[in-house]
Amino acid sequence: MKIAVVAATGKAGRKIVAEATNRGFEVTAFVRRKGQVVDGAKHIVVKDIMNLTADDLKGFDAVVDAFGTFTPETLPLHTTTSQHLCDILSGSDTRLLIVGGAGSLYVDAEHKIQLFTTPEFPDAFKPLANAMANELDELRKRDDVNWTFVSPACDFQADGERTGKYLVGGEELIFNAAGESVISYADFAVAMVDEIASGTHIKQRIGVVKA
Repeated sequence: MKIAVVAATGKAGRKIVAEATNRGFEVTAFVRRKGQVVDGAKHIVVKDIMNLTADDLKGFDAVVDAFGTFTPETLPLHTTTSQHLCDILSGSDTRLLIVGGAGSLYVDAEHKIQLFTTPEFPDAFKPLANAMANELDELRKRDDVNWTFVSPACDFQADGERTGKYLVGGEELIFNAAGESVISYADFAVAMVDEIASGTHIKQRIGVVKA
């Protein structure tokens, strides 16, 4: 398979590139600055995400959007960038997979209460979670793109080990047998690449947690 990873220099992006490469996928990494290296990528393209065109992404089986930003003034870019990718992939067979957040997962069966709106959710992360929830809301409106939004567990561990084992949920926050909501970036990458390979959850949001 041929995949593109946009914003490939972030921690999640790098793990996804490495995992996909190890599976034998042909990976193109899109980066913002000259000289940036992404281990495992067969090709590196220097181009800002908002300057990408349909021609840039033509011929890929899947595009992974690993974009992330954290400052208050840039948080709306989560939606702006993913909608731009939707626009240039509109009507094509190329799938779009988004590295999402845990805060938008629901904590009730009726899907009325999202995790980031609960009192226990850290205030410092609420703006980011809200921005990514808005991103997902806009994705749900797109019937013209084969998108999948992948939410990690609450405790998203950058340096955690790769176990290769994880559980998949849907719209609701899930826990493993130990009562934990945790996953490493490495295992998240495993789940992401598995989803690329299987194409099981088109136009759906899924959540993943360490088994």
